[in-house]
Amino acid sequence: MPNVVFAAPYFLEATARFVTAVASLPGVRLGLVSVEPEERLPKDLRARLAQHWRVDDGLDPGQLAWAVEEISRRIGGVDRLIGTLEELQVPLAEVRERLRIPGLAAETTRNFRDKSRMKDVLRSAGLPCAQHRLCETAQQCWEFVQGIGFPIVVKPPAGAGARNTFRVDAAEALREWLSVSPPRPGQAALLEEFILGDEFSFDSVTIGGSTIWSSISCYTPGPLEVQENAWIQWCVLLPRDISGSAFGQIADAGPRALAELGLDTGLTHMEWFRRRNGSIAISEVAVRPPGAQFTSLISYAHDFDLYRAWARLVVSGEFTPPERKYAAGAAYLRGQGQGRVKAIHGLDEIQREIGALIVEAKLPKPGDAPRPTYEGDGYVIVRHPETAKVEQALGRLVRTVRIELG
Repeated sequence: MPNVVFAAPYFLEATARFVTAVASLPGVRLGLVSVEPEERLPKDLRARLAQHWRVDDGLDPGQLAWAVEEISRRIGGVDRLIGTLEELQVPLAEVRERLRIPGLAAETTRNFRDKSRMKDVLRSAGLPCAQHRLCETAQQCWEFVQGIGFPIVVKPPAGAGARNTFRVDAAEALREWLSVSPPRPGQAALLEEFILGDEFSFDSVTIGGSTIWSSISCYTPGPLEVQENAWIQWCVLLPRDISGSAFGQIADAGPRALAELGLDTGLTHMEWFRRRNGSIAISEVAVRPPGAQFTSLISYAHDFDLYRAWARLVVSGEFTPPERKYAAGAAYLRGQGQGRVKAIHGLDEIQREIGALIVEAKLPKPGDAPRPTYEGDGYVIVRHPETAKVEQALGRLVRTVRIELG
């Protein structure tokens, strides 16, 4: 009977789905570490926990180690220590090494978490990725720009979900940023070339160093453009057929990149670009399940439960590659205007036109505050055996549904 500890600082909806998936595995005894009190978990999930331990800082390795040790004493040891949050991956790896729990090593995890280090590894292996420089001074920033020109992208070295990432188009804008929030030793900024082209993800499962399964998702438009334009309602499309030459380059480069970064076993989310000249560039890779409803999208496209499959992978190292049976897609809806949610328009029309394709939806209620993230205030997921039908449905969704703020 494996004893598993799941670190989940806050009980977000997606987090609860992953915790529930682990708890549902046969024979698993589950301990949970969190900042939030156990009472905020759904009642049925609380009943499945063997032990819960609360900490003040869910990202602090010292507090995590203390919590895991206390849980271990009460349930008779810990066989796996896991979590889905991007910021948790290095602390979890450090605790695993400290307590001799099997899993991804801290040095390997840093290859995924530190985006500058990641690109150094990939570029040294001859893999395509964006030109970049980790800058600790304004002079280094100007030197980088002089080498590649504008526009550039500025991001934190260990960011997640496009947070604090923005585009700089000209010298005046760079000068303004440097005057307000300049990088300095110990607080470096990662500067990258801005790639013109289409953006995708390569989500994959690796076991024993071999990538045994992958999925492709297409962004329309890319997350950075969405982040910079609050009015854009965007989409993600999972084409049913990803076996053709259009994705041949990433099918080769993706597994090679994961091998160079040192991955043995895990589920990863890789973002990549196809440049206008047809070449590709890897943007960055996260060694965790994808966010922004991607885990649900992949589940719908393959008609299986990726939440549970991830749980089985990280607990027992097992994964059965599913067949892609459908095209699937999500339309992310964003409030227009100022204030709180006032009304949602276009739902009746959408239900008449594409209601049969909708498999999941989450919409805000009047009075809700708009969400500050690029994921928006609601989403609608559709699927169909034909990719063209899904593309058409997504187009209708973002053109027809409007969340009015006021």
